[in-house]
Amino acid sequence: MNKFEKELNPEQYSVVTSSAGSALVLAGAGSGKTRTIAYRVAYLIEKGVSPSAILLLTFTNKAAKEMVERITSLLGDSIRLPWSGTFHSVACKILRRYARNIGYDNNFTILDSGDSVDLVKLCIKAQGVDTKNKRFPSAKVVLSIISFARNACAPIVDVLEKKHVRWVDFEGDISAIAIRYHERKRAAGVMDFDDLLVYFYRLLHDSPELCAVLSKQFHYVIVDEYQDTNTLQAGILRLCSSFHNNILVVGDDAQSIYSFRAADIANILDFEKTYPEAKVFRLETNYRSTPNILDVANCVLEQNTNQYKKTLRSVQDRATNPEVHVFADGKEESDFVAYQIKDLLAEGIKPNDIAVLFRAAFHSQALEMVLMRLGIPYEYRGGVRFFDRAHIKDVLAFLRIINNPKDEMAWTRVLLMQVGIGPVTIQKILQHLQIGDGAITEESLLSVPSILSAKAKIGWNDFVMIYTAVIAADVTEPQQMIGRLLDSKFSEYLESEYIDYRDRLQDIDHLAVFSAEHKDLAAFLSELALQEQFVQKQSLGQGRVLPEEKIILSTVHQAKGLEWHTVFVIHMSEGQFPNERASFEAKGMEEERRLFYVAVTRAKKQLFFTYPVTTHRHMALGKQSVFLEELDRALVETYGFSGSSCFLDTYDSDDSSLCFTDPSDEVDDIEYIPEGEPFGNTSNKGRRNLLSNF
Repeated sequence: MNKFEKELNPEQYSVVTSSAGSALVLAGAGSGKTRTIAYRVAYLIEKGVSPSAILLLTFTNKAAKEMVERITSLLGDSIRLPWSGTFHSVACKILRRYARNIGYDNNFTILDSGDSVDLVKLCIKAQGVDTKNKRFPSAKVVLSIISFARNACAPIVDVLEKKHVRWVDFEGDISAIAIRYHERKRAAGVMDFDDLLVYFYRLLHDSPELCAVLSKQFHYVIVDEYQDTNTLQAGILRLCSSFHNNILVVGDDAQSIYSFRAADIANILDFEKTYPEAKVFRLETNYRSTPNILDVANCVLEQNTNQYKKTLRSVQDRATNPEVHVFADGKEESDFVAYQIKDLLAEGIKPNDIAVLFRAAFHSQALEMVLMRLGIPYEYRGGVRFFDRAHIKDVLAFLRIINNPKDEMAWTRVLLMQVGIGPVTIQKILQHLQIGDGAITEESLLSVPSILSAKAKIGWNDFVMIYTAVIAADVTEPQQMIGRLLDSKFSEYLESEYIDYRDRLQDIDHLAVFSAEHKDLAAFLSELALQEQFVQKQSLGQGRVLPEEKIILSTVHQAKGLEWHTVFVIHMSEGQFPNERASFEAKGMEEERRLFYVAVTRAKKQLFFTYPVTTHRHMALGKQSVFLEELDRALVETYGFSGSSCFLDTYDSDDSSLCFTDPSDEVDDIEYIPEGEPFGNTSNKGRRNLLSNF
């Protein structure tokens, strides 16, 4: 038995030692795909293939580095893989040699994202777009539309019709801006990240001679995470492997979750059509999770139709079933998760081996507050902390000027959002309003336009419409104010400024729910300030917390490829996970289900699903996610509900209130939970949902 056969399972060994030709490796979660790829490269080199004849492509620098480290650990540090890296890094290396073939100098500059946005701003201005009468998408939004169209190889009009209907009327301007943007890049001898792929493809496609040279050089093309490729990348791979036809792609269609980045699942599902002679391998032995967790994972994907069927098998012994818990509201859910984490830490589970996953960033907000109160450090992945997000700071700035009209920093923030208003104009406005006096009258607001330019007047009028809606006489509580803000022109501002504005609107809706606990605006703002001070002390003070001493809070997208001992998947309720937009988008529900599958397969030993029955400011009764409804009930332990009901006893038609089981009632086999520590010291059996606060 050779070392490859000894160190690999039969599934992996068959891939590593497969003959030349095209091959699709369907690698289930936790099946050792990175190990398999590393051994495949090592096997080829030991068989005499030159490292320079292997093109090894990954999606992240981290993955590329890990791959090379594994290969050198097998073959020795002297091995160099000159054509190993991300798609973009390899494309850049090729273009440095052949840029003159496409009219660039070899010393072209690469724009970062900030530079790209700035250049698009100049192009919008040069296009002469009239932003006085109606909002036009921000430069960042325009750039994202252009980028998606290029990676998907689709016309801009198609992208607008499918993803940004509000901006369809501006298709002519956006397309013209795209042309200006490309012309100005070329004139300046610069490329953005999309250009690296676009021009790499054009080099291969438009120059058969050069394509022949490169495809002859790359005897073997190996690709990681193939399910994440877009149309452009798939085209590059076809051309790079066109001479030898030795292409091996590794991926899992069940983990294709990046369509919003233009990734196309059809690339992996149609691989056998593209490469008719392809062999198909399956890696289904899972080394990560217990059989109980994998039973749930396998059940999840049974509902999807567009997929390669596969069944994950665990090498571990059976353990406890995953659990489903339902709560009256987000506060109860957050308390439960936080105290469960506290118990796990007391049991000796390492903090960085515990993760809380969620579909949308705002789902973590209530939990963040509880963790801070309990002094449990956490690392946030998938963006920035809830109260550090720009749109949340924008909302709070409006509340701050209502609470304290002298707050110059808050005034500056809200006015900078408006069309035609910059720092100089803001100072004129603040001086005119005499904010130092601490009183803003309707008369003073109405007199401001007299000192403004025509364009600034438009921005000021938008601000006044928002401001007056929020300070209406019948609006006295923070939740009401935030609700008025959401229903005002502020929503239009978010849509024009951010590509993910729907998610940001949900963030703000969740802020409104959180604020419902406070009837006084000053008290609400004070609590947030004190929580922020706590975070700053934790990160900057003495005894800084090390990464391994923090639990993980992460969006599911950011969790892909990672694993933890215990995983909580929170907010598993209708309209939250799956995202409510999924049902309106082509193939949206199938991708959301794959995202749920990714969440499930991150857990090694313990898995919890939780959700509240009220999730937004209107406090309507919600229900569990359809993904939970699809699970075989024998595979999970359920607490707090039966089917989709939530201990619902009666419905009082007189006051339209919902009456839940009284927590003080005598119930057999249900553990009493002491007041002050609502979910401490609970066991796997007999946990009880406290719904008294619903």
